[in-house]
Amino acid sequence: MGVRPAATKLNISPAAARRPSSFLPIATVALLCSASYFLGAWQHGGFSSPSASPSSVSVATAVACTTTTTGQALDFSAHHAAAADGAVLSSSGDSAATRRYQACPARYSEYTPCEDVKRSLRYPRERLVYRERHCPTGRERLRCLVPAPAGYRNPFPWPASRDVAWFANVPHKELTVEKAVQNWIRVDGDKFRFPGGGTMFPHGADAYIDDIGKLIPLHDGSVRTALDTGCGVASWGAYLLSRDILAMSFAPRDSHEAQVQFALERGVPAMIGVLASNRLTYPARAFDMAHCSRCLIPWHLYDGLYLIEVDRVLRPGGYWILSGPPINWKKYWKGWERTKEDLNAEQQAIEAVARSLCWKKIKEAGDIAVWQKPANHASCKASRKSPPFCSHKNPDAAWYDKMEACVTPLPEVSDASEVAGGALKKWPQRLTAVPPRISRGSIKGVTSKAFVQDTELWRKRVQHYKGVINQFEQKGRYRNVLDMNAGLGGFAAALASDPLWVMNMVPTVGNSSTLGVVYERGLIGSYQDWCEGMSTYPRTYDLIHADSVFTLYKNRCEMDIILLEMDRILRPEGTVIIRDDVDMLVKVKSAADGMRWDSQIVDHEDGPLVREKILLVVKTYWTAKEQDQ
Repeated sequence: MGVRPAATKLNISPAAARRPSSFLPIATVALLCSASYFLGAWQHGGFSSPSASPSSVSVATAVACTTTTTGQALDFSAHHAAAADGAVLSSSGDSAATRRYQACPARYSEYTPCEDVKRSLRYPRERLVYRERHCPTGRERLRCLVPAPAGYRNPFPWPASRDVAWFANVPHKELTVEKAVQNWIRVDGDKFRFPGGGTMFPHGADAYIDDIGKLIPLHDGSVRTALDTGCGVASWGAYLLSRDILAMSFAPRDSHEAQVQFALERGVPAMIGVLASNRLTYPARAFDMAHCSRCLIPWHLYDGLYLIEVDRVLRPGGYWILSGPPINWKKYWKGWERTKEDLNAEQQAIEAVARSLCWKKIKEAGDIAVWQKPANHASCKASRKSPPFCSHKNPDAAWYDKMEACVTPLPEVSDASEVAGGALKKWPQRLTAVPPRISRGSIKGVTSKAFVQDTELWRKRVQHYKGVINQFEQKGRYRNVLDMNAGLGGFAAALASDPLWVMNMVPTVGNSSTLGVVYERGLIGSYQDWCEGMSTYPRTYDLIHADSVFTLYKNRCEMDIILLEMDRILRPEGTVIIRDDVDMLVKVKSAADGMRWDSQIVDHEDGPLVREKILLVVKTYWTAKEQDQ
């Protein structure tokens, strides 16, 4: 393995790492430690309880009072240098009891556990079911550290990363050959260049988006969240970002090798995904706009099932944009190598499905056609007969739930002019405005007051993070960010003014109804069970945030299953912030010390007497050997 010497300098702010230098601070710390000891003993069942654990109390006290003052300083800086073979990896947390996780063979450098190409061949090819999530269990799980490819370098900072990436990070030339005439991607020495082209936008994504903007309002904040189906290298989503529109781009792991990986390397939100038999992993009424540019999805087949699923995730009044076959077939039918009759029949079938959903066709101009979903179903219920409305009790359920050939009913309205489920503020006001799902009482246990308090709490917490991690505000240091337990999206909202994006994951084992709130705030995310792998490539994220994740999954799966997945999707020299009860964090740190991570526990933002602590982690830089490739 190529290894850079581990960074032994933990670059935490001086206020968090300063050592006391006089008697008074030492006496104060001793007093606080004593108070913490007695408080901890009482909280663990009282001094007279025979079941109380003295070791857990003493560990908690020691962590709270000494870790931030005697630990080494973490180095959160990125280093754009190649690996040096033969270096020895050291860790301040080494112990005989710590399990040392070995590196996986180099062939696993692009391993995606739930979309593994070999395992997928066991499943039906019909409707691309084999390209859906099929996760390993038991002995099939990898219990090793997925390596970066030899020569891996830290990605270019945003916005340069939109247009250029290191070849060594995603060493695949297939798309540069297959899509050469479509201006997707090209090789330039040791780099990839992304000219911004696409199959249906040869003049560039910017010009293509301008054409869409002539048909629907893209500049007034009414469109904020978008879904790009079959996204390629996500140039559409990349160029929407300058317009304050956040796209969730997805594509399967298929013959277009590494297309989603290229998107992520560019610093653009994307996930591995496919329209096959399962619902998309998003709640109902999530996106303001959905898009397909020659995405090759058979919208007209299976009783319009895939368009019905787009309808489920579109907000009332949302737009669906289609370019490529069969749109403008009279001009392109020869180049598409299809008959006029075939293409005309396909378009007529799509138009019929759209009408059955009560969509209104806004316009077809050149290569682009746009439809709009109704604001409510008040008139639709009386005017349509099929497909039927769904009887599914939870329209947001989308974790291995099967798609159905029925229309997801919108919330009831009092008159035909009302927006079903409640109208949203325009961006950026919608980020902090109380979301309709909360103001209307749809989220159990969450009131408007609780939402405002949660927003303020996460502002405070993020300020604490920035005070502890000096590089947090270094421009370009963090671009791709993951929140493993997003809740109401407060962490992402507190970072909204920074030049980064956050993937808000809502665990399926908790209150998963909050993902709809995340989207109503103008943010993006997905459902996730952290006992399984995430639908993304290795080395996706610069920063991972995990709030109470290990307590949430305490009795559901082994801790190292989650930690190894975090390591897989974290970039070399990436940062992890883990919040949890101190006893849990001690266990997490013990496991993390065997994973080539440098880590340090620091106090809660409210001080050392709070049992919840924060574990800060930096993943060390190491790569697979050249000869193992």
